[in-house]
Amino acid sequence: MLNSLKKSLNSLKTRVLFSALLMIFILLPIVGLIISNAYEKHMVASLKNELSAYSYSILAIIEVEDNSLVMPELLLEPQFNVSQSGLYAVLTRSLSTIKNNIAQTGSTSTEKLWSSQSLLSPWQTKGLQQPVLGDSAFYQVEIDTQPHFVYSLSVSYGSEQQPFPMTLHIIKQQDDLTQMMAEFHRQLMLGLAGLMLVLLLIQYLWSLWTLKPLKALTTELSDVEQGKSERLTGVYPTELTQVTEQLNLLLNAEQKQRKRYRNALSDLAHSLKTPLAVMQTQQELSALTQEQLSIINVIIEHQLRKAQSAGQSSWYLGTAAAPIAKKLLNSLEKIYRDKSLSFKVNIAAECNFKGDEADLLEILGNLLDNACKAAKKEVQLDISLSANNTKNSMIIVIQDDGAGIAPAQREEILQRGTRADTYQHGHGIGLAIVRDLVNSYQGSMLIESSERLKGAKFTLNFPL
Repeated sequence: MLNSLKKSLNSLKTRVLFSALLMIFILLPIVGLIISNAYEKHMVASLKNELSAYSYSILAIIEVEDNSLVMPELLLEPQFNVSQSGLYAVLTRSLSTIKNNIAQTGSTSTEKLWSSQSLLSPWQTKGLQQPVLGDSAFYQVEIDTQPHFVYSLSVSYGSEQQPFPMTLHIIKQQDDLTQMMAEFHRQLMLGLAGLMLVLLLIQYLWSLWTLKPLKALTTELSDVEQGKSERLTGVYPTELTQVTEQLNLLLNAEQKQRKRYRNALSDLAHSLKTPLAVMQTQQELSALTQEQLSIINVIIEHQLRKAQSAGQSSWYLGTAAAPIAKKLLNSLEKIYRDKSLSFKVNIAAECNFKGDEADLLEILGNLLDNACKAAKKEVQLDISLSANNTKNSMIIVIQDDGAGIAPAQREEILQRGTRADTYQHGHGIGLAIVRDLVNSYQGSMLIESSERLKGAKFTLNFPL
């Protein structure tokens, strides 16, 4: 689980999508907040202008006669004439004596001179400001627990000798603005959510299109590894062109080098085998000499087969282990029919040997044949995949119920260059071949005693 998460986080596709998500889910809400604040300020400013216009329309019809206020019964704006319409007009005057005929802002006692018909219920004027004469104020107050906007303007009627100062208050409930803002926020949220989904879809499609060359490169490399292709033939963006060209040069050089290597080995084999064949035809050679020549011939065959194996080549991948093992076991059951051996096999379906099929056949064939020779009744083969924090590997375990291999002999077998010809219980020269092939694939071989079967247990580990 942890390895899968780390692998996902290390993916370019994940990084691109994560950065897009980060930008979308941070920037778009910020943009939405800015738009919402700007819209709210615009609406409040518009409301202030609206209330200011109402105040001037009312001031235009105010009359003062004999130091008394005279107001018409109906106003031009219908909302002022409808009870509890949410738009009200109130004229107040400070009860305190104002020097120089100038009203001061504060919370001094006031009396209500007049109110519009929309305000029928008794209403305390507490909380309404009294701006300085000639000034205005725009603010919010709570009246009867309801929030209201208020525009207050202080003016003076009458003559200089007998002034008549007063303050006009235009009051409007916030319900309409609150509803408009709520609807605006809802529409804004829906719009931003839709925009997020569209941007996510666009970003996802854009990432697929951007990373498509990398996916194509991965597919081509897999084909090369499996032997389906010898070079990279796709057309890639400028950033990948140099990489693909260098890979083709490397592939070409590796193929030519392997070809030269195998040709040289083939020439060496012919040059050595021909003199050996001539020497073996000589009648005067002793039996000991003939035996030694036969051993030399076997050694040459073995070393040539080992050298010509794929070995640590990175361009082979996907030799299925199950068919190879099944083929070998079918043959061994026939060969060792007299021993009536029981074979227990557990092979994971996804197990693929990253190497040459002939090498896997050689490894399994030698170990299983030795196990059959040493076994009394049972041979067990397990092939599985293992994963740790750094890399994956394929594990091959072969065990039997024979006499096993002494610990001292195990150490000698694992020493590079040590021959295993003299070991008993079927573990003969084939182990040398297996050891060299395992080393050529940078694998490891561990020889133990089987806990369940009590015989020899060979554990091979091949990095993938």
